Amino acid sequence: MEVCADSLESAVNAERGGASRIELCSGLMEGGITASIGLLQVIKQYVRIPVFAMIRPRGGDFLYTDSEIEVMKADIKMAKANGVDGIVFGALREDGHINTEVCMDLIAESRPLPVTFHRAFDMVQDPITALECLISLGFERVLTSGCDSTALEGLPTIRRLVEQAKRRIIVVPGGGITERNVQRILEGCGAREFHCSARSSRDSLMKFRNCCVSMGASLTPPEYSVKVADVCKIRALICIAKDTV
Repeated sequence: MEVCADSLESAVNAERGGASRIELCSGLMEGGITASIGLLQVIKQYVRIPVFAMIRPRGGDFLYTDSEIEVMKADIKMAKANGVDGIVFGALREDGHINTEVCMDLIAESRPLPVTFHRAFDMVQDPITALECLISLGFERVLTSGCDSTALEGLPTIRRLVEQAKRRIIVVPGGGITERNVQRILEGCGAREFHCSARSSRDSLMKFRNCCVSMGASLTPPEYSVKVADVCKIRALICIAKDTV
């Protein structure tokens, strides 16, 4: 079980709950962007399970400019220098195919660490062809919801990808996985790993509250509610997953 974490509290809870790996990112409302080096440094002091860093310079699409690619390379160097255990990224061409040239450069920057292609995969034109491309490039994992809104909705595609992979790459279902559907997803696709956030909301400790102001855009989480990885949810998911596989 890989848990995406955007805070020290979530990372610690992921380990306490029994997760095998952390995907470290920020901006989960945007699908995840690169987290700060400071957060990586502190998390590495507190947890022992592997921490994979998402390298994504902004939200939105996965068609990157030359300057954004330079930022990604610099972020990879900094993450490696601060003890990260793996790198997570994805890059596409404007036609919806994998950008092999950019991926090759980022893989070279990431080695000898393992690399995961994130859910940019769900925006490709042809997932069957894209999977073979990732295998040829040397990615160890690909995270996918089966090119649909959630892993449950994309289950038929995930199953086809797992069958196609033949253990040449690890297909990791992710997207809307909860303790209510994890058994159905794992049984339905035959995957051996899965990815989720397993978060719950807790109320802010702020006593004075100005509810007339929002610090983000129109689509934002409540200012006085914090989402963190939930130890009990993680344990429940792992228990169900173990019984399934």
